[in-house]
Amino acid sequence: MGRRFVRSLAVLLATTVAVYLAAVSYLYVAQRSYVFKPSGTLGSPAELGLPGIEPITITPEDRIILAGLYAAARPGQPTVLYFHGNAGNLSGRAERFKQIRAAGFGLLAMSYRGYPGSGGEPSEAAFFSDALKTFDWLAERGGDIVVHGESLGTGIAAYVAAERPARALVLEAPYSAAVDVAAETYPWAPVGWLMRDPFLTREHIKRVDEPVLIAHGTEDRLIPVAHARRLFELAGEPKQLAIFKGGGHSDLWDRGLWATIVGFLGKHPVTATAAAGASANS
Repeated sequence: MGRRFVRSLAVLLATTVAVYLAAVSYLYVAQRSYVFKPSGTLGSPAELGLPGIEPITITPEDRIILAGLYAAARPGQPTVLYFHGNAGNLSGRAERFKQIRAAGFGLLAMSYRGYPGSGGEPSEAAFFSDALKTFDWLAERGGDIVVHGESLGTGIAAYVAAERPARALVLEAPYSAAVDVAAETYPWAPVGWLMRDPFLTREHIKRVDEPVLIAHGTEDRLIPVAHARRLFELAGEPKQLAIFKGGGHSDLWDRGLWATIVGFLGKHPVTATAAAGASANS
């Protein structure tokens, strides 16, 4: 009886370990399909109802072609460098872009590698490199740049703002780190060891000198509002935390985020750092 129990216990333990290792292995192999979720097709500005916006391409050093949408700002207005979320494509942000343009702001929104209109495969390293290339392309055309990140794009935006002088940084529904979100979602897995694309926003934001606006909803079920509060604590001054009561992960724009952004920029005119950077790139 004792030996039979020991054998049964050993089999149970071995099975449990095998199932656990299989689950961890699957997470490791499939992780990018959870992080990056491109879908649909990238419409033309005419199809999206975006007059005055032109399709452009930017080609990084490895010759991958990145597609984007661009419009110059009216005199005296900044250009929004927009980094979108992980799902869908730029076409789904057309209504936002209309509001940005209606205010006279310029716009540059690029489709990530592996997303509709762009070639290549998505990864954190590639996104960061492409984002700097995109910023530099825009800086060559002069004017102030507001770096805006949405969801996944907040990690990219924070990195760019830490590496380049901008007018301001706007983080919409951000995460302290993608690896933090993964650890909360899969507490049983060693995601810190497994994750290829950790997107450590909490580290990059410490190096940001520009004014920072962080916006989040109290009912965000994908990225809890605690992530925004943590980033706000780490960010330097000047900074603002805009908490939208009842807001979810994808509806902050509908709840007045754009008006909040415009108001924030009005309170924080061009910084000396941004002005010096714009002069150096002109």
